[in-house]
Amino acid sequence: MTQTRRRFPESFKREAVDQLLAGTPLRHVAETLGIAESLLGKWKRQHEQQGDDAFPGNGKQRGESAELRRLRQQLAQVTMERDVLKNCLPGAPRPIGLETRPLH
Repeated sequence: MTQTRRRFPESFKREAVDQLLAGTPLRHVAETLGIAESLLGKWKRQHEQQGDDAFPGNGKQRGESAELRRLRQQLAQVTMERDVLKNCLPGAPRPIGLETRPLH
């Protein structure tokens, strides 16, 4: 029998962490919400480390994660363009849309 992974909305996670921060014992919050204590502890650590950037979910990235992903995509694009231009024969017309740009 396979178990499906349960998903929790950001609001649920934030409410659970808010209860902990208000002083409710971790065990009590976990039992009340029907989740594992270890999962609740993980959410609390994420909140402490990332603050408002914690719990992005559903492929939504915030803060540094989103910036890192954007920069990696940009690097891949520039690398591909460079490789295409490098492989063009001298004197041959360059592919449209891949003109060289100044690097400043």
